[in-house]
Amino acid sequence: MFLGAVQGLTEFLPVSSSGHLAIAQHYLPNFSQPGIMFDVMLHVGTLVAVTFYFKKEIGALLWSPFSSAPESALYRRLLVLLIAGSIPTAIIGLSFKDFFEGLFENLTVVSLMLLVTGVLLFVSERFRRKGRLEGELTLSDALIVGTVQGFAIVPGISRSGSTIATLLLKGVDGETAARFSFLLSLPAICGAALLSLRDLEHISTQQFSFYLAGAGVAFVTGMLSIHFLMGVIRNRRLFAFALYCWIAGATLFAFSL
Repeated sequence: MFLGAVQGLTEFLPVSSSGHLAIAQHYLPNFSQPGIMFDVMLHVGTLVAVTFYFKKEIGALLWSPFSSAPESALYRRLLVLLIAGSIPTAIIGLSFKDFFEGLFENLTVVSLMLLVTGVLLFVSERFRRKGRLEGELTLSDALIVGTVQGFAIVPGISRSGSTIATLLLKGVDGETAARFSFLLSLPAICGAALLSLRDLEHISTQQFSFYLAGAGVAFVTGMLSIHFLMGVIRNRRLFAFALYCWIAGATLFAFSL
């Protein structure tokens, strides 16, 4: 439940949930998991949070191919962009899956990537331009953000932070960037969950109840953090998260040495 709270709070806040999970698991006595199955279950909890929070948008996206209503054209276009953005994420994730998983126990890498996340947030907040809305998103936006999301599997690189920062630097409105980032996470998390199904046989019945408890806590705290981040994006206050990442990364780097 503790790790579920860590996941839920940090998945949507731009501070790297994978990095915080790696740190917490490193210092928890006798923690172990088959592959990264527990991490994936926690991500499924936050996936349900995204689905619940954006249920109207997701419903409109799924219904848009079958609707002739004028507003469905925007959602059909957005659906195409989400599919396009998921392709580079899948290619990178499948190609480097084992390599990325091996980095979860390397706290030096995690600390350095937290510093990188801080730089991304600072630069995007400092140089963000006038915002484009959903109807002005391009295929280039989707492919670039999908590529960034693929490399955000590296622990310490915030998925939400890096994708939102990329869109801000490309002149996308803050709330639009956050919504697109969260919706783009759904196929990636579903894919990771499917790839981890083979590890289910290594989980006992008693352990599985713990996995569900962690996912449940991740769902509740994830709902809260989505709501909080949308307000932060609206008020242009990403610098505080950049500062946090720098402090956390520098502190962890010192301990890792």
